[in-house]
Amino acid sequence: MATLNRKLVMENGSEFMGTGFGANAEALCEMVFNTSMVGYQEIVTDPSYTAQMVVMTYPLIGNYGVTDEDYETRVPTMGAMVVREYNDLPSNFRYTKTLGELLEENGIPGIQGVDTRKINRMIRNEGSQRALLCAPDVSLTEALARIRAYELPHDTVSRVSCKKKWYARTPNAGYNVVCMDCGVKLNIIRKLKSYGCNVLVVPYDTPAETILSVKPDGLFLSNGPGDPEDVTPVIRTVRALRGKLPIFGICLGHQMIALAYGAKTYKMKFGHRGGNHPVMNLQTGKIEITSQNHSYAVDVNSLAGTGLVLTHKNLLDNTAEGMACPEDKLFSVQYHPESAPGPQDSAYLFNRFIDQMAADKEGKAHA
Repeated sequence: MATLNRKLVMENGSEFMGTGFGANAEALCEMVFNTSMVGYQEIVTDPSYTAQMVVMTYPLIGNYGVTDEDYETRVPTMGAMVVREYNDLPSNFRYTKTLGELLEENGIPGIQGVDTRKINRMIRNEGSQRALLCAPDVSLTEALARIRAYELPHDTVSRVSCKKKWYARTPNAGYNVVCMDCGVKLNIIRKLKSYGCNVLVVPYDTPAETILSVKPDGLFLSNGPGDPEDVTPVIRTVRALRGKLPIFGICLGHQMIALAYGAKTYKMKFGHRGGNHPVMNLQTGKIEITSQNHSYAVDVNSLAGTGLVLTHKNLLDNTAEGMACPEDKLFSVQYHPESAPGPQDSAYLFNRFIDQMAADKEGKAHA
């Protein structure tokens, strides 16, 4: 385990000294927090964290290592990781490498031994902010100058989207789904396959005509990093395809659907990142405990007149968590139903997508 001293400098001028792990590198990016107690491998390998420095609120990270089956992407693009205590001696019969090894292999620096409780309170009170992870001898003046000159990237989806199409097939498939890859998590592909879907994953800028040419039964819009307003190719594609086939969107996909229908999105103060967000299903009155990771949200007031109806809301801040346009065979959720605790509470969403594709196929067969 590395013992190199490192320094963390935040946009508000706060400095924290700690010990490095992972890659011996600098990181300058937006800092956010995640409140999950487990799942650090899924967090590190989630493309939605591209170019972000993640502070874990749970104090002990790394204790069960990293396993080959639990990656969300094979090439992590997270900016950096901040933890209270890093454990480099995992106890888990499934583990194949340590978290530090995973970070080092992918050029991602980490820092431990800092007051993550204090850091997270700053983010909660002041909002997400830019931060620099660097060597201890970098002066505060230099660090703040570099932080203030840093602009949030607007090309994160193009960075993480696949460069050419690829297939994820399953035996005896009943449906063919096209997934627009804006940074899709592998567990979403696994879930679609478990419901009997062959999945064709295509780059985010694939035109609508190309998608229709393969005659899919449904279209899935994936999660991904950054501002949804930056992803104009997907917004154009949704406008062209709405009503022509069933569409299901998750997280960034949910936000891009809203923009395609004329609604608005906005950046939140510090976002939603954790595994215990309570969401009410407005159609059933039931409460779901959800996994979330997003900086942007759909403006509920902007849905009026768009054809979209609100189906779910967050009980912590009343933000939009789900929308639908039944006549266009389209629906979306802001949270991650494929992620724990998702499968127990939110499997009905995948069933709904399957039912809509089945009904659409039957309708076309009788047309």
